[in-house]
Amino acid sequence: MVKNRISQMPFHLMLLPGVILVLIYSYGPMLGIVMAFQHFIPALGYSGSEWTGWDNFKYVWDMPETLTVLWNTIYISVMKIAAGLVFPVLIALLLNEVTKTAIKRGIQTLIYLPHFLSWIILGGILIDVLSPSSGIVNQVLGLFGIEPIYFLGDNRWFPFTIVISDLWKEFGFSTIVYLAALTSINPVLYEAAVVDGASRWKQTLHVTLPGMVPIIVLLTTLSLGNVLNAGFDQIFNLYSPQVFDSGDIIDTLVYRLGLEQAQFGPATAVGLFKSFVSFVLISTSYLLAYRLANYRIF
Repeated sequence: MVKNRISQMPFHLMLLPGVILVLIYSYGPMLGIVMAFQHFIPALGYSGSEWTGWDNFKYVWDMPETLTVLWNTIYISVMKIAAGLVFPVLIALLLNEVTKTAIKRGIQTLIYLPHFLSWIILGGILIDVLSPSSGIVNQVLGLFGIEPIYFLGDNRWFPFTIVISDLWKEFGFSTIVYLAALTSINPVLYEAAVVDGASRWKQTLHVTLPGMVPIIVLLTTLSLGNVLNAGFDQIFNLYSPQVFDSGDIIDTLVYRLGLEQAQFGPATAVGLFKSFVSFVLISTSYLLAYRLANYRIF
């Protein structure tokens, strides 16, 4: 037993740097949760700041924009989850029908590339491309007699612009996941379907899709934990006060309260509320994943 532990010691030492980073950057900042229950003043610190109980939570709840921000967060994130589940499945099914390996891999590479670009870069690209005066999208629309659309400055268009641009960036990664799931389907099933006279469409309906159901159910249930994560990086780089009514989310509200207005207590209260709800949703999603797809972490 002792020799076994000694032989495993190098592996534990390899984990040590990661554990230290997690303790410093993930668990250490959790001490700041106390600010949610204080009128926090940096000069006084945690011990010198006045305790206010639930006042910060009441203050945030009474803010006129709170319900709008909560609705925007859920609305945008649910649309992202739905689009991010349906569209990659369709693309994976289409790519599965491509017989030329070079063409298939080329398409996979092209659709996967945006995943590696940050929203700082993509934000600048989208601002130029979607500009109502000089953007290429509005120039193309103008050829069909359509008036310029202010995609990033109109409350009617902004949420859909956010969802579509996020889909463009991330669907390549999800598509690869579904393509990997397709490789696990037993080829004998397709051979049996051909013998029974099934067309390619029938094979897709009765062999391919049923074979993808477990991974679809798994990713759907796990995505429930992201209902309150509408994408801070993306929205922060694309939104403006003109679209606060449709684009302001919980994370951007926390940023403005905490960093721009120095209301550290209310900002921490909002973040704590979001973390608690996300914890419940993630726990529920993992329970559903275990029940529906037999997925477990441990």
